[in-house]
Amino acid sequence: MGKAIIAIEGLSKTFTLHNQGGVVIEVMRGAALTVGPGECVGLVGASGTGKSTLMRMVWGNYLAAAGRIVVGDLDVAQAAPCEIIALRRRTLGYVSQFLRVVPRVATVDVVAEPLLTLGVDEAEARGRAMALLSRLNLPEALWSLSPTTFSGGEQQRVNIARGFVHPCPALLLDEPTASLDARNREVVLGLIEEAKARGAAILGIFHDEGARARVCDRLVDVADFAPAAA
Repeated sequence: MGKAIIAIEGLSKTFTLHNQGGVVIEVMRGAALTVGPGECVGLVGASGTGKSTLMRMVWGNYLAAAGRIVVGDLDVAQAAPCEIIALRRRTLGYVSQFLRVVPRVATVDVVAEPLLTLGVDEAEARGRAMALLSRLNLPEALWSLSPTTFSGGEQQRVNIARGFVHPCPALLLDEPTASLDARNREVVLGLIEEAKARGAAILGIFHDEGARARVCDRLVDVADFAPAAA
């Protein structure tokens, strides 16, 4: 295995409760992990221990109180917003549990958008989007519609297609098989395995124990990063 694509060192996080007199709550201290090329690391731990918080810090939505979050060659913890945006375009993909898109944009364009942003030809971008939507068994009749009115499972498949349409070197997956039936769950696990085979570093949350056992190479318990455990 080569140099880690995701490397977290000494990571800490606090939240300030402004509606409670500015009380500062420490939720994570000294978090450390690495994810190498072709490796999938699963975050485990009881609800509320910080799995989603850690993922959001890697994505750049939450500021770290201390420590480093290196993705590729960029320390997300110290990066400027424009650097984080550039990282998301080329290097770091994210499949969240919730679809957030501009209303009235067609599903195929929602999926193709990451490629169009990188300058990929429109016909090629839409073709790759359609291929993924077809593989994920989303009916063609829905491709020209906005996904904002789709069912939870349909929206999840759009999320997955959008997250996998560009072969990012690093991927964050937040419950990628949630809301899916057995047929589409199998498709998603296949996509994850293919991403690993091409060398992607994957950090994910998998409550689906079967999926976790199949695709994760290692598990990291975020409870180990709780302040009381430091």
